[in-house]
Amino acid sequence: MMQSLLSCGIRLAEALRAENEALAAMDLAQAATMTDAKMAATDAFAAAWNSARHAGPQAASTPAQAAAAALADRLAHLSAENRRLLEHAIALQARVIETIAGAAMPRGAPPTYGQSGARATMRATSPVALSSRV
Repeated sequence: MMQSLLSCGIRLAEALRAENEALAAMDLAQAATMTDAKMAATDAFAAAWNSARHAGPQAASTPAQAAAAALADRLAHLSAENRRLLEHAIALQARVIETIAGAAMPRGAPPTYGQSGARATMRATSPVALSSRV
């Protein structure tokens, strides 16, 4: 049980490390392609964790306990970094979208003021058709 949990944890750590590298390089397309691998590693780790938990406590060797503790620390660090990088990427994407949306908004004529000092209302121009014979 412990070996299965450790191997699934190592697989998850590798998936997180790879995604973190892509996010740190702001290669969002590459990071997006890693989603399926990260989710599969997460599901496998959760299943191995549940199996180990349901099997009950087992006498584990000191090297296995040390490896599990080191892996838990590594996963905690990688997960925290992954969250930070994802939040940064999401915030950056939101700013890009806001910039594009702001640039795409139609801009009217600059506001003018009427005789009363209030802003003049924009008038809609009626459609006009021209016809001529030569």
